[in-house]
Amino acid sequence: MRILLGTLVLWLLLAVGVAQARTVGFETLSVPVAGDRPLAAMIWYPADAPERAVRLALYHQSVAVEAPVAGRGLPLVVISHGAGGANTDHFDTARALARAGFVVAAITHTGDTRGDRSRALRITERPGELIRLIDYMTTEWAGHHAVDAGRVGAFGFSSGGFTVLGAVGGEPDMAPAARHCAEHPHFYDCQVLRGLSGATAKPPLVAHDPRIRAAVVAAPALAFTFAPDGLANVTVPVQLWRAEWDTVLPQPYYAEAVHRMLPKAEYRVVPGAEHFDFMAPCSEALAKAAPPICVGLIDRAAFHKTFNTAVVRFFQRTLR
Repeated sequence: MRILLGTLVLWLLLAVGVAQARTVGFETLSVPVAGDRPLAAMIWYPADAPERAVRLALYHQSVAVEAPVAGRGLPLVVISHGAGGANTDHFDTARALARAGFVVAAITHTGDTRGDRSRALRITERPGELIRLIDYMTTEWAGHHAVDAGRVGAFGFSSGGFTVLGAVGGEPDMAPAARHCAEHPHFYDCQVLRGLSGATAKPPLVAHDPRIRAAVVAAPALAFTFAPDGLANVTVPVQLWRAEWDTVLPQPYYAEAVHRMLPKAEYRVVPGAEHFDFMAPCSEALAKAAPPICVGLIDRAAFHKTFNTAVVRFFQRTLR
């Protein structure tokens, strides 16, 4: 009996050691799109290889670059960034998910980046790009055999929140945008719209994907376009986040509007937070390059420990 217990204890210690030794793999790639430019993607995933510090745009991260994927049957989470953003914007949340056993893929939406706003008004095309990413990750990515295509989640911030709500069944009506901006010309989204050109007379229909089984939506943009019943077909679990002092997308037109339409969503309001606090904690380089993104009243690094833990636990619970 003592030998058996000793063996069991040793096995448990080894198991814990393996779990604690798990690292985060990372790679960049291009996702081909028929008849269009490829989508720039970044992938984080469980690995067993040593990590090293590498530069990531204006950030640094610790990852095992191009290491083999560790594990099989891993759930997938895809990430959609905000307007004018990039696939690096939520890297810390992606790393937290990968360390917890998820494969995470983030794209840069074509024509809606800091250096290219040529398609920023074509927001209804974004869900289709997210769906293309899911297709790629589950059938074409070199590590796709490690992915469980039956366990897919999506994370979206700001315009990415709109993207995710559309992908899980939301049907926006873009017609009210003109009236909304006439009434609220000082709102950030309306200022952006005035500075852009090239809107189509009739936006393309939003693409949906039933493979997405759970969604995290933070500070969703254009949420008023789903009112009054544009989210009636959203049946997946949703974790909805709002910054208490969101001056970019002020209430009650955005996250609060989604909450009214999805009253069963797990709704979290972050005290004292601003819009960009859902993005990764700022590096010194980002603070110099884009000060408005980094100005806030809360300790963003401390908040992200809580935020990332909550996101990980939500997906662990909903993508079992």
